[in-house]
Amino acid sequence: MLNKFPALLFALTMALSAHTHVASAADAHHSHDHGGAVATLRLNDGKPWPTDEPLRRAMGEINQAMAKALPAIHRQQFGDGEYQALAATVHERVAYMVDHCKLDAQADAMLHLVIAELLAGAEIMDGKTASPRHDGAVRVRAALKSYGKYFRHPGWVTAKG
Repeated sequence: MLNKFPALLFALTMALSAHTHVASAADAHHSHDHGGAVATLRLNDGKPWPTDEPLRRAMGEINQAMAKALPAIHRQQFGDGEYQALAATVHERVAYMVDHCKLDAQADAMLHLVIAELLAGAEIMDGKTASPRHDGAVRVRAALKSYGKYFRHPGWVTAKG
């Protein structure tokens, strides 16, 4: 077994390297790079973009998690572990929406701008940046507010603290 360890370690290193490369390629694919132009959220000819049930479900669950957390966040009684758990919820729900949501190309491009903000906020809440974790919650809430403004989600009320 011990003489197989270097081969196993090499295989694991190669697998992780390949996974990182695939993840980077997926990130590049989902970045919707449009020749360096900075994309901004906009309405669909003056109307909110359509949504589907998986998107509404995932965004609703993120919004509910934020609504539950915001009172403690505002009282500065939300610990690092709680921020990490909230970040994990955001990551899980975004992964669900990416896997299940089916929007047309223009609506999808707009959704990716909201997703980018959600994930940026989650990274901050997870402690992966130098910014205070509270700033990540602010960023996630701003993304939820943008979602409510730019996407048609009947009954949507952005989480309040």
